[in-house]
Amino acid sequence: MDGRAIAAPLIIVLLLAMMILPLPAIMLDVFFTFNIALSILVLMIGLQTTKALDFIAFPTVLLMTTMLRLALNVASTRVVLTEGHAGPAAAGKVIEAFGHFLIGGNYAVGIVVFVILTIINFTVITKGAGRIAEVGARFTLDAMPGKQMAIDADLNAGLIGEDEARRRRKEVGQESEFYGAMDGASKYVRGDAIAGILIIIINIVGGLIVGMLQHDLSFSDAVKNYTLLAIGDGLVAQIPSLVISIAAGVVVSRVANNEDIGGQLISQLFENPRVLTVTASIIGGIGLIPGMPHMAFIGLGALLGGMAYNLKQKQDKAKLQAVIEPQAEDKLAPASEAEEATWNDVLPVDTIGLEVGYRLIPLVDKGQGGELLKRIKGIRKKFAQEIGFLAPTVHIRDNLTLKPNAYRITMKGVEMASGESNYSQMLAIDPGAVTGDLEGAKTTDPAFGLPAVWIESDRKEYAQSLGYTVVDAGTVIATHLNHIISLNAGELLGRQEVQQLLDHLGKDASKLIEEIVPKMITLSSLQKVLQNLLNEGVHIRDMRSILETLADHAQYTQDANDLTSMVRIKLGRAIVQDLFPYSNEITAMTLDGQLERLLLQALQNNQSNQNVIEPGIAERLSQQTEVAARQQEQMGLTPVLLVAAPLRQALSRFLRRTVPHLRVLSHDELPDNKSIRVTSLIGAQ
Repeated sequence: MDGRAIAAPLIIVLLLAMMILPLPAIMLDVFFTFNIALSILVLMIGLQTTKALDFIAFPTVLLMTTMLRLALNVASTRVVLTEGHAGPAAAGKVIEAFGHFLIGGNYAVGIVVFVILTIINFTVITKGAGRIAEVGARFTLDAMPGKQMAIDADLNAGLIGEDEARRRRKEVGQESEFYGAMDGASKYVRGDAIAGILIIIINIVGGLIVGMLQHDLSFSDAVKNYTLLAIGDGLVAQIPSLVISIAAGVVVSRVANNEDIGGQLISQLFENPRVLTVTASIIGGIGLIPGMPHMAFIGLGALLGGMAYNLKQKQDKAKLQAVIEPQAEDKLAPASEAEEATWNDVLPVDTIGLEVGYRLIPLVDKGQGGELLKRIKGIRKKFAQEIGFLAPTVHIRDNLTLKPNAYRITMKGVEMASGESNYSQMLAIDPGAVTGDLEGAKTTDPAFGLPAVWIESDRKEYAQSLGYTVVDAGTVIATHLNHIISLNAGELLGRQEVQQLLDHLGKDASKLIEEIVPKMITLSSLQKVLQNLLNEGVHIRDMRSILETLADHAQYTQDANDLTSMVRIKLGRAIVQDLFPYSNEITAMTLDGQLERLLLQALQNNQSNQNVIEPGIAERLSQQTEVAARQQEQMGLTPVLLVAAPLRQALSRFLRRTVPHLRVLSHDELPDNKSIRVTSLIGAQ
């Protein structure tokens, strides 16, 4: 049986036992201390709530704490009357401290303090909280039919699902029950205040009778002992009661929003520089009046004035930043019903788009410190440095139709990839050499398809010790986005980007640009050549060499494919260096001689370079190349196929569908200082 199920009966039995059975002084100290700690705990929880239903157990807590105080009053009264003749410490150290140190041992002062606390609790806090709860219950009950109809309307319109509608109906019912329960529970606190007054009177009168008649104390000694004990007993119970009443007032008087009560007070009291300036002026002016405490008023006025100045500076800086750095998301002003449709209503399609579910919004929200925006800027910068042109801006939007943890990457309005990323967890990726298993949700890396596990952040070091590569949720999305952009670099290079590339190069080589474009080759032909290079994984950083090669051959042919082959030969050293950066040896697959002669013959018979391979040979070639490429990847080698120059373009286009990571090189592209090692012979019998 769950221990929480029997907690409530045990508490009731304990409270009854405290009322019936005598408790030693040390146990009274423990229970009084627990009562004070409990009241502070309830107050802190009340201050941290963002809406009343966040502390739905508060009415029951209010009842239990009231019963606890009354049980302690009964137990302490028994000890005070039976042991009070022995001195102020007879009922425990807590009562002695409240009765002696807090009121200076003066019972007259103690009575006054106790009466004031009781009046504040009874007539101000408890009465006000009860009235708020009563009115809140009434208005909540009156508004319930309208709220239920609104929920049904949203459900019928398809704006929410059945589960969400059920949750909202339950919340509406709980809200009315909560305020009704708070209205009744506040009566317990008022009754507790009245009981506190009666108990202290009974303790004083009963103590005088017991002390003088049973223990032969003088009137002054009896008054000193029993009055101080009674007042201490009353204060040690009344102060927690006051704290609980404040918590009740806070819970029922707050208006629900996304901030706790502390955040509401700070944001609404101390975030208006104009109000702070006027207040500082008034307080400072009062301090200048003769006879007033100048230091107190002028010092406080100066403090408020300084706060107003700092706040005004921050607000001005935020406004300036909002103008200089506009948000990544397009914000469209809603059109009024009277406005006609215009061409401004035709929205351009984003070249690159990233849509995220609502749980991933903190990753892309600058106001919440989202790191993904910075990483996307880094991706574009790295792309420009490695590929050779500046990729279009990534437009980020939230999409409520996606799953909460889902995202999708689009290009020109078409979905290119999608995945899920858990905002509060980290992804442990298995690179293939881990030494153990991890507990968590099994998945695959969305970028490269490697096996992975979602783990909690505190297990990062343990996962790394097992050989896993651990990344956060933002890195998962950024890596996937970078992978998609790199694979589709050719599609991202439009004519506008080509013109910008030429303008950038023209700052240093204007004569070269003027000679070639558009005199020798048109902008569209240049774009096709560059796109062919990018589609085959070749960077275009060396635009000077590309343009010089085009200048040498454009007078003989304008065919983009032929020009691409010429450019590849010119860039051969760079292509090989990117594939084999730290080696003088080229490890590559090659075709069987008979197969290569057969393909060359078919190519000569079909000058269009389309469908040059007989279907049976094509299937066999595709399967064997895929197997050989996978073997090279497992050995840690880049899958490269080395063929004769006339076959390179046709085979590259054909094999790109089945083996997307394969790089097809021709013999003409290889530098003379590189040696060749053949790892697989494709097409051999």
